[in-house]
Amino acid sequence: MATNLMGELVANNGTFILNNTTEYTGSIDAIVVLEDTVFNAVKIAGVDVKTSYIGTPATAVKAGAILTPTADQKFSGVDLTSGSVALVLA
Repeated sequence: MATNLMGELVANNGTFILNNTTEYTGSIDAIVVLEDTVFNAVKIAGVDVKTSYIGTPATAVKAGAILTPTADQKFSGVDLTSGSVALVLA
């Protein structure tokens, strides 16, 4: 699968603002942190991988951080404990 960097940068498939504690599931190219945010889960193929992307998961990720999946993968779900993020849809 080829990377669509330009499509990710301009969010040509849209964005979704997640600002509650209900898990969002779908194909996600990137997660943009809008305010200090604690993640309950960050999933790839339904498996929680947050410890692969966040050094101390119980500590808030600071506003402005951008998480992108490695190895040409897509995030499949995001669940927040607090905060808000913009999900760049794939």
